[in-house]
Amino acid sequence: MKIAVIDMGTNTFHLLIAQVNGDSFEVIHKERAVVRVGKSGLKDGWIDLDAQKRALSTLSSFKKKIDELGIDKIYATATSAIRNAANGLDLVEMIKDTTDIDVKIISGQEEANYIFYGVKRALELGEGASLIMDIGGGSIEFIIAKDGEALWMESFEIGGQRLIDDFHKNDPITSEEIDNLHNYFERSLEKLHEACRVFKPTTLIGSSGTFDTLSDIHRIALGRESDPTSVDLPITMDSYHSIHEQLMAKDESARLEIPGMIPMRVNMIVVASVLISYILEKYNLTDLRASGYALKEGVLLSILDNVKDVKSKVK
Repeated sequence: MKIAVIDMGTNTFHLLIAQVNGDSFEVIHKERAVVRVGKSGLKDGWIDLDAQKRALSTLSSFKKKIDELGIDKIYATATSAIRNAANGLDLVEMIKDTTDIDVKIISGQEEANYIFYGVKRALELGEGASLIMDIGGGSIEFIIAKDGEALWMESFEIGGQRLIDDFHKNDPITSEEIDNLHNYFERSLEKLHEACRVFKPTTLIGSSGTFDTLSDIHRIALGRESDPTSVDLPITMDSYHSIHEQLMAKDESARLEIPGMIPMRVNMIVVASVLISYILEKYNLTDLRASGYALKEGVLLSILDNVKDVKSKVK
């Protein structure tokens, strides 16, 4: 059976197509597109006409590839920008009418759960507590896990695009803007502060987006080839701190010259790295890891688990 998973994020749409065999899968196609469905409308909670057109064009292209590959099932999820937009449901209806793709708008809690599903398959979560973080354009998900089990999870509507809009006005970013971001995190992440006081994580695990790029920059600096089969992405604490210093000091054009940087990440990675640095210092975390699986893989894995559960009950 072939399954397509579409992740409609605030900035980027992802398509993952997999050949499923029992409870395992093989990825046969992956692509992503910068859609910026939340551009100009995050504060107002409205998806403007241009963003709607970009979304429909991208999904029409995804559907063409899906039809070419003879996909049996399509699972499409929409996250922060669409779930918070007053016309989010209208966009979902337009997508159905235009592409025949049924989109499920998921809650922040569902998003965090899918991310955890993906990360726990990619990485072995040991005896010590880990803090998992996924930085999206509209929201940021945090999960505290131990021994492969989630102890706590929460989604915060303070994603990278929102942080850029509210705090990152100068390039390079100024020390005052960094201080303002830190103060904002102190106020906005109180639930996370309390959870970390209780569960005391020691490792930060990042998934998707920013962490993919940080890992690429680290890997290229070491002269290593990319391993497309690896889901435990290379990154070290020392390397991260070195990259962070560069990101804080450089403007957009200089950041683009960093080997491993990609245009779609060049702006949001600054505020995202400010958050990562804050989290590492705030909770005195001593280890850093990056997961090659995130939300879209989590959606696929949860589907496979549900199928397996159904088959077990039938037997």
